Amino acid sequence: MKKQLLTVCATATIFFAGFHTNASAHEKKYVVKSGDTLWKISAANNVSVANLTAYNKLNGTVIKVGQELTLLPTHIHYTVKSGDALSKIAVTYNTTSAKIKEWNGLTSDTIKVGQLLMIVTSSTTNTTGTTSTAATYKVASGDSLWSIATKFKITVDQLKTWNKLSSNTIFVGQVLNIKAPASDGTTAPAQNTVSKADALIAEAQKYIGVPYVWGGSTPSGFDCSGFINYVYTKVGLSIPRTVATIWNAGTTVSTPEVGDIVFYETTSGPSHAGIYMGNNKFIHAGTSTGVTITDMSNSYWKPRYLGVKSYF
Repeated sequence: MKKQLLTVCATATIFFAGFHTNASAHEKKYVVKSGDTLWKISAANNVSVANLTAYNKLNGTVIKVGQELTLLPTHIHYTVKSGDALSKIAVTYNTTSAKIKEWNGLTSDTIKVGQLLMIVTSSTTNTTGTTSTAATYKVASGDSLWSIATKFKITVDQLKTWNKLSSNTIFVGQVLNIKAPASDGTTAPAQNTVSKADALIAEAQKYIGVPYVWGGSTPSGFDCSGFINYVYTKVGLSIPRTVATIWNAGTTVSTPEVGDIVFYETTSGPSHAGIYMGNNKFIHAGTSTGVTITDMSNSYWKPRYLGVKSYF
């Protein structure tokens, strides 16, 4: 059975601070035929069922004849340079290390100079309205300010100005103005506590793999409190700098919620901390691991658990 494959290509020069990359943006589509299944399409086109489901926002495995599926979303190719790390590249393209690993079939954070990485630059998700009359857009999984700006033919700076954003951090479900707000004082929808927590975790995950540096407080190297302070600040939350002062500033709670800070006693009193992610896991800058995700049942950390505090 002959399969119909649609490919759209456009050449672009992408500029970022300090460098640029010339790349071709490719998008591959497939029209479902009688007898097709996701598994059959996956095998024939060398794309996983998981990616097919994610690219097309499918809730299950049911597809229909005539349905157009995205086999490969619009993307660019980035050549790894000396000094690069997945976390650094992720920050540049406003995505996460986990996403880059998923797009490129990587099983670890190890990359090599000269290696070519695929970076997805557009989302195949539905918008709150994609016509020129739409005034807002609801952020979907995989979105970045850059991909949204490209979709609506505006600039990242305009998006940030219209939505009063102080960083490039956005979160799933957030509603953004994609046109200038009315001059009557209308502002972007306020972020509630749950959304702020989601934004906090999304920001924290961008730095997975960043090495531990004593006294470090930047993406070139973090200590545990420097990491927490940096991430909280990026999403507009003020927090002290050291573990002891962070401990003293928080509100004690009995059960951790997403975005709360969990503390550990490795010497005397609160001496290590991380951000609670849910599912009994926390993200932190460990001395031997750098920024990583750890289960709270870990044999080293569990007996050293001191407590949890909230800052929302």
